[in-house]
Amino acid sequence: MKATPLSNCERRFLLRAIEERKRLDGRQCYDYRNIRISFGADYGCCIVELGKTRVLAQVSCELVLPKPNRPTEGVLFFNLELSPMAAPGFEPGRQPELLVQLNRLIERCLRNSKCIDTESLCVVAGEKVWQIRLDLHLLNHDGNIIDAASIAGIVALCHFRRPDVSVQGEEVTVYAPEERDPVPLSIHHMPICVSFAFFQQGTYLLVDPSEREERVMDGFLVIAMNKHHEICTIQSSGGIMLVKDQVLRCSKITAVKVAEITELIQKALENDQKVRKEGGKFGFAESIPNQKITAFKMESAAVDTNNVEEQAEEIITKAEPPSEVFAKPILHTPGTAQIGEGIENSWGDLEESDREEAAEEEGESEATAFECQKMETEGTSTVRETKKDEPIVVSDSEEEEVVILEPQELPKKTRPQTNWKQETASKKAFNKRRKKKRA
Repeated sequence: MKATPLSNCERRFLLRAIEERKRLDGRQCYDYRNIRISFGADYGCCIVELGKTRVLAQVSCELVLPKPNRPTEGVLFFNLELSPMAAPGFEPGRQPELLVQLNRLIERCLRNSKCIDTESLCVVAGEKVWQIRLDLHLLNHDGNIIDAASIAGIVALCHFRRPDVSVQGEEVTVYAPEERDPVPLSIHHMPICVSFAFFQQGTYLLVDPSEREERVMDGFLVIAMNKHHEICTIQSSGGIMLVKDQVLRCSKITAVKVAEITELIQKALENDQKVRKEGGKFGFAESIPNQKITAFKMESAAVDTNNVEEQAEEIITKAEPPSEVFAKPILHTPGTAQIGEGIENSWGDLEESDREEAAEEEGESEATAFECQKMETEGTSTVRETKKDEPIVVSDSEEEEVVILEPQELPKKTRPQTNWKQETASKKAFNKRRKKKRA
């Protein structure tokens, strides 16, 4: 995770506030942020909000082969994902050291503590067992990810229901929720993580650190415990050495916080189960207020439908008639549509100005066509006259030659053919002139 580093001024300000036993959000040193739990429409889906830190948990299951060394136990799989949606410092497609540490800590908290009875997940020994998969997605990062993830994971596991199964000989039948009620997981206890941040080599201690407080802390301590005061796992990170008294003090604070959080989780599960049985609004829909446009239900207002016809007649009689009544609304302007029934459509009609312009254009086109025809007839007649009366004159000089350039692809034009007698006469006259010049 590549977070933007704090400036020296910000670091000094935060450390000075911690020395004076003050926090940015107004909490005391041992206070936890507000926890809110909301469930989805399906079993095993929940969102846990720890202040502004949000984690989405989803549990799923499937039948798989058991492990060879444990043929009668189910399989547990845990996965935590950090996306750039939670914080811009998280890079997609890469696993930072923070993600690896969080995944290992969640596995030790939920799997190694034996909070789930894995033998109850066995269907056929050595052949089919249930695999329970817990996916955790960080939606928003504001510090203390491990506490929010552990609470979301244990709540989703307690809320999850797997399909019921029956075994007859070698046949395994998996029943749908409509056929048989799903079966909850057998959970022995609820391990919950509580995080502590140490400052100035363990001199000052804060519970549930925020994201800015995590940047300036010197050491970190996580204790996972259940409501029976049994420590499930403990992990210390950072460059400080903790004294035995500090660890004992943290364990006492953890016992108090775990008891409060466990009671909150049990109340949330009971309320959700009660609402589902009553058929009320449950899941994420319960957080939508009724006054919004996206509400599913609105308060219905009573409407009195008695004597509706009498009231309507009284209103009609008391109403004033309109000033003008048009029985047949028609637009007489030419070139527009007409309103009414049984009237011919006049969309194609032209206005007077359009008609005059069209008539003028037709007259001009006829005149131009007539002139063109006249010019063509005159041109052809003059050509014929000249070619009949006058002989073709050829240049006297021997150097000059007449070259006619014609395009290759032009259509062949009809040329008037001269008589053979005229050609011979012109040749004789040309030869006589040449002889005179030479003489």
